[in-house]
Amino acid sequence: MLLSVEQLNVAYGAIKAVQDLSLEVGEGEIVALLGANGAGKTTTLRTISGLIRPRSGRIVYDGRVITQWPAHRIVAAGLVHVPEGRRVFAPLTVRENLELGAYTVRSGGDVEARMREVFARFPRLEERQHQLAGTLSGGEQQMLAIGRALMTRPRLLLLDEPSLGLAPLLVREIFATIKEINQRDGVTILLVEQNAHQALQIAHRAYVLESGRMALEGPAARLIDDPRVQAAYLGA
Repeated sequence: MLLSVEQLNVAYGAIKAVQDLSLEVGEGEIVALLGANGAGKTTTLRTISGLIRPRSGRIVYDGRVITQWPAHRIVAAGLVHVPEGRRVFAPLTVRENLELGAYTVRSGGDVEARMREVFARFPRLEERQHQLAGTLSGGEQQMLAIGRALMTRPRLLLLDEPSLGLAPLLVREIFATIKEINQRDGVTILLVEQNAHQALQIAHRAYVLESGRMALEGPAARLIDDPRVQAAYLGA
């Protein structure tokens, strides 16, 4: 397995956000992490990426225990987190945001090569490369957030609510892009998403969290037909 989370416990003071959580992500997979607001999905991603320290448990990435690694070391190892809400640097241009995504790259030529790759995937970013990121539409900012992560050429991408606040047409475009990044570029993806139907359409496997605990897991094709998932997340 590329990523293994083992018996993870995370708390904010007395509040237990994640309890005894275990999950796995295999090389080349898209794995969806579903659940209602407050289920612990974002906390799980933030803990994997080194932004939060767990109370107990273990995180193993590419055969190495990274539970206590700082976030910048985790990024340098190829595990990159695109946070909820896009979090672009609004006062900087599109190009400057992308350059910041390549802060671990020492060669200027490599940075330009990676930027060309991002622009080939997101032509709108190339058109707006000198525009301030804060003036982009929500969909364009999401493209920029993903593009900034791709500047690292990640091996594992953590995506937190990439469709949040986007119009339906843009949601379909973002999910098509996620699938393409996985299939064409070979990037493994752990996807947190409230749009359960779209997530299960592109995922290989999925986990469902409830109140910080694992409630369901299995192949996405099976979970999409599960009556419990349909009732809770698919509006059936």
